[in-house]
Amino acid sequence: MADCGSEDRPLWSVPLVALNVSCRKKLGLYLNPRTAVAADWSVVAEAMDFTYLEIKNYEAARNPTATVLEEWQARCSDASVGKLLSILAEVERNDIVEDLRPLIDEDVKKYKERQKKEAEPPVQVDEVDSCLPRTTQRVGLTLEDDPDGTPELFDAFICYCPSDLKFVHEMIRQLEQTEYKLKLCVFDRDVLPGSCVWSITSELIEKRCKKMVVVISDEYLDSDACDFQTKFALSLSPGARDKRLIPVKYKPMKKKFPTILRFLTLCDYTRPCTQSWFWVRLAKALLKP
Repeated sequence: MADCGSEDRPLWSVPLVALNVSCRKKLGLYLNPRTAVAADWSVVAEAMDFTYLEIKNYEAARNPTATVLEEWQARCSDASVGKLLSILAEVERNDIVEDLRPLIDEDVKKYKERQKKEAEPPVQVDEVDSCLPRTTQRVGLTLEDDPDGTPELFDAFICYCPSDLKFVHEMIRQLEQTEYKLKLCVFDRDVLPGSCVWSITSELIEKRCKKMVVVISDEYLDSDACDFQTKFALSLSPGARDKRLIPVKYKPMKKKFPTILRFLTLCDYTRPCTQSWFWVRLAKALLKP
């Protein structure tokens, strides 16, 4: 791998998470276009040791550069700003390094300031306000939120319990990484930690997501979080006339189907005779205005 200059050495200790949304979007503007004259995102992914099949799979992503960075950050314990700069130099994209260096340095500076502030002893306050109603100044709910721009919006909020997360991963693959290119709000993947769960989910469901998919299972019926999310969404539009709720059943259930959703058409993955239509049907329901 190409070596960074001595001035870049401190950046090897700065994790990739330091780069904010604006910087990652600009990286995508440089790397997303496929070109024969300069290394693109796929060449960078190869330098990050992604396999050929993984790279082919990322081609369907809305922003393959962002997807590769997220995956690299998740799987590589030493993924850092300095290592990314080294990879860009290795694939001869010094133009990106030169053009984005001021933005990268600013992100690193802000990251270090945040780290220093978080290391300071907490200040005692009279009132804990993490669950108070959010204001226009309180932005940054999700990973892709840009504090200086428009809040991140989604095609659908996915209501699920942790035991059903494997099926949610399949939903992401079928709806986001295919020709449908839908944008799903998956709490464990997209939401930044640290704020009140109830206030975050309420704002996401009401203001950020066009529709809501409810993954029904026996575990769902025992989940307070799922119960709150479903009832909150129904309360916004009685009868689900405006914010359409789409119940999805993907495995057999021992318990009775939830009464509050009985009037909605079920998308049933448990019926072998209709499984081949399942994802098309669900995708078109989410794409429908």
